[in-house]
Amino acid sequence: MKLAIVVPCYNEEEVLPVTLKRLLGLLSQLRAQGAVDSDSMLLFVDDGSKDRTWELLREAAAADARVQALRLSRNRGHQRALLAGLREAQADAVVSIDADLQDDLGAIVQMVAAAAGGADIVYGVRCQRNSDTAFKRITAEGYYRLLAMFGVEVIFNHADFRLMSRRALEALGKFQESNLFLRGMVPQLGFMTTVVYYERHERHAGNSKYPLAKMLSLAWEGITSFSVAPLRFITLLGLSTCLLALGLGLWALGIGIFTSEAVPGWTSTVVPLAFIGGVQLLSLGVIGEYVGKIYLETKRRPAYFVSERLSPDDAT
Repeated sequence: MKLAIVVPCYNEEEVLPVTLKRLLGLLSQLRAQGAVDSDSMLLFVDDGSKDRTWELLREAAAADARVQALRLSRNRGHQRALLAGLREAQADAVVSIDADLQDDLGAIVQMVAAAAGGADIVYGVRCQRNSDTAFKRITAEGYYRLLAMFGVEVIFNHADFRLMSRRALEALGKFQESNLFLRGMVPQLGFMTTVVYYERHERHAGNSKYPLAKMLSLAWEGITSFSVAPLRFITLLGLSTCLLALGLGLWALGIGIFTSEAVPGWTSTVVPLAFIGGVQLLSLGVIGEYVGKIYLETKRRPAYFVSERLSPDDAT
């Protein structure tokens, strides 16, 4: 098969030389084993980097025809950069992997073998997180459990390290969402899937592009893009508030009738107003998030623009 390895990049000049060397070595190994065609390639997607990432990719493409690259017109985020690579890669199968190479390259060999056996989607799943700090491990695993709790179908401990066949990629291309969450979109495709387990390594150089704030943002994106559970929660919250208000009213009535300890007007006015006001603001915020997503979807704006390409046939 013709294989393309898609690598989204954002300010990766520190780790890129090592990444290029190891991925090119992997392609040579797979070709020597007869697992992939000689025209298999690497496709890097520069997501508007501000360092020397693009210059390094230009030099690599000039030195080795197996290196191809796209440069997006501006920073569009990891998910859109990855989508650009998946759409633009011309291959029978595409593996997506982050530039830091914390994901095990040996797993790609197993993915290719699984694809040769008929699998359309092969997920790379971490079997342990020993390279992460305790905080990172707890928050990351909590992230997957949170998505599952809200009914979002995701693969536990799987990020965006996967192989997809041409048939799976064409099916993914029919999704037209502006609010991208590929970890939730790919499991919707169906087809024959399998899992490859691997150990995650420490980052060779540079800094993580997914700190806690971005991880929380991605989790919220996944929940609101694939689940209506928050809206249903608002309904239950409203019902609970009504029952609580009824109970509070009965309690205040009992205090007023059977005792002389009631402070006239304070409890029955301040507590319900504060509680209901908070519930209303929370509800409006959640509903507003969904309305905002509807607004973005109706615009049908392109997910990205390619400003430059580096390939054997179309180098710039």
